[in-house]
Amino acid sequence: MRDRQGAGQESPMSRIQEKKTITTATSPFIVIGVDVSKDQLDVYVSPAGNHHSFKNDAGGAVELVNVCRDHDADLVVLEATGRYHRMAHETLHGAGVKTAVANPARSRNFARSIGRLAKTDRIDAQVLAEYGERLRPPASTPPSKLQAKIAEITVARRQIVDEMKILKHQQTQTLDDLVIAQIAARISLCQGHCKDLEQLLAELIQEDDGIRRKHEILTSIPGIGLTTAATLISELNELGGANAKQIASLSGVAPMNRDSGSFRGKRKIGGGRKPVRDVMYMAAVVAIRWNKDMAAFYQRLKKAGKPFKVAITAVMRKLLILANTLLSENRLWSETQP
Repeated sequence: MRDRQGAGQESPMSRIQEKKTITTATSPFIVIGVDVSKDQLDVYVSPAGNHHSFKNDAGGAVELVNVCRDHDADLVVLEATGRYHRMAHETLHGAGVKTAVANPARSRNFARSIGRLAKTDRIDAQVLAEYGERLRPPASTPPSKLQAKIAEITVARRQIVDEMKILKHQQTQTLDDLVIAQIAARISLCQGHCKDLEQLLAELIQEDDGIRRKHEILTSIPGIGLTTAATLISELNELGGANAKQIASLSGVAPMNRDSGSFRGKRKIGGGRKPVRDVMYMAAVVAIRWNKDMAAFYQRLKKAGKPFKVAITAVMRKLLILANTLLSENRLWSETQP
């Protein structure tokens, strides 16, 4: 009887094995890595293993799109290189190609972790493709031309502020009157440049209704001024659209555990976007003087024995979460909570 059933019918086990074969036979995930330099786009297609090289201009960006379409790419991973990757990012996004922009430090750490110590443009493109294949970073939308311009102005201002810090330190280290006078003149020039850039920022923010509204909401919070708001708008585009934990992590103000076995280390902040963290530190210092809620929160932490760094970091995080909430609800800050 068992022989006749076996000859005339498939066994349940064979049907299960066939079903497994069908469900696991999926098409490969196609990732294209693009190493970006000033003049060139080096391209690697995974898993096909094809290399391409195009000029980093409008024509090269179109050729890159054609390669993506020829291979039916699921994801393109671009290396972030300031303004040099923008044209490729904008062209790919406009063509409907999912594109992730990778932090160069992270992609380099990934290369070291898989033993790729050599570094050339071709190798970097291959590493980016493998990085995308394994980690599947989320696709990102390129900033608008106005957002990109605001970002450039905030970076320029930040560099001038850093230069002034160096000059002021030099001023305290010299005794020569001529050198002191020259340094004072350079500091005065930097201060004038900062004011010019701040004026330009204020004008640019007024050009777009959405950016103007974001700026209005952010600057309604005591402690957040023009440049802090501009930095948040340009460097933290997720603000208002992510949850509190995500915003804290993206900004690098979420405490990270340092535990191993029975050892319990101090939690520390790190990673995230340093420009955001830097401006939020200054905002928190101002907020604990002029924002009643933040001042009371800070004093509670100090009375509980928390060190200054721990307390001020908590204020930074609370400020960011408040800004995120107000933007998501599209309302201004008020002393009385609704």
